[in-house]
Amino acid sequence: MHTVSSSPVPSLTVKDHIAQVYHQPLPDLLFAAQTTHRQHHDPHAVQLCTLCSIKTGACPEDCGYCSQSVHNQTDLQPEPLMDVAAVVSEAAIAKASGSTRFCMGAAWREVKDGAQFERVIEMVRQVAALDLEVCCTLGMLKPHQAQQLKAAGLTAYNHNLDTSPDYYPEIITTRTYRDRLDTIRAVSEAGISVCCGGIVGMGESVGDRLDLLESLANLSPTPESIPINCLVPVAGTPLQDVSPIDAIDLVRMIATTRILFPAAMVRLSAGRLTMSDELQALCFLAGANSIFTGPKLLTTPNPAGSQDEALLHRLGMVPKPL
Repeated sequence: MHTVSSSPVPSLTVKDHIAQVYHQPLPDLLFAAQTTHRQHHDPHAVQLCTLCSIKTGACPEDCGYCSQSVHNQTDLQPEPLMDVAAVVSEAAIAKASGSTRFCMGAAWREVKDGAQFERVIEMVRQVAALDLEVCCTLGMLKPHQAQQLKAAGLTAYNHNLDTSPDYYPEIITTRTYRDRLDTIRAVSEAGISVCCGGIVGMGESVGDRLDLLESLANLSPTPESIPINCLVPVAGTPLQDVSPIDAIDLVRMIATTRILFPAAMVRLSAGRLTMSDELQALCFLAGANSIFTGPKLLTTPNPAGSQDEALLHRLGMVPKPL
């Protein structure tokens, strides 16, 4: 009796693997995500973070979602770079409210050497002295600037890819995808943790979301922290009328991110104000383990701290200690 040998099955590409994970039946996807989550994280703990806009508005970039761009006709009033003492005070308040990571965001296209950057360096130094994780998002960064931030005590640098390489030009034309990757490389080479994710609900396809995850998976090292932001439509921006992402699609995105990046913090970031408690609970079940607290996320509204406290209590979850 003679047998016919089967042809070898070709291995999946990274893109095929991501699609296979994402499109499996939701019960299976959630089970896999929660199993992975429990192997690497406390399933009851959620890290609380606070994001402070240290310099607001008048940004020369043309990001289609952003209220801070000079290209968009919004009601936002620009504000200059804050004083060090005021930022440190905000950080102390955040810590007292349970946050263990404090992120400072400046509406700059790129970091420029000089007095303002020196002020940011001092902010980092003093916030780090409060025994908080310190993160910055300041735009494009050169290697020597990343090294200065590292020396001052910076824990992480946030620089999102935003969306897929193909869809990116539909959202931003003043900064290339390569520019973003160059900044991420400078951050990594300085020994700073990379916080890098994207925004969903900007009119992109599911394929674009999966391509974003592929781009994140191709980073070396992969991000320590991955924010998944839902677009908050702002009047006066090109994306003001875009329909929101489907809730189940958001849960699939969170779960797929958790499976692909088991050790990363997956941050349920912008857009929570319009999410039901049930949707947020599903996102936690899918592997999200961090939220941003405080009345604003840079310039967009955010749930009150009391709401977050009540939600975590109802779910039997607790703030993650430092």
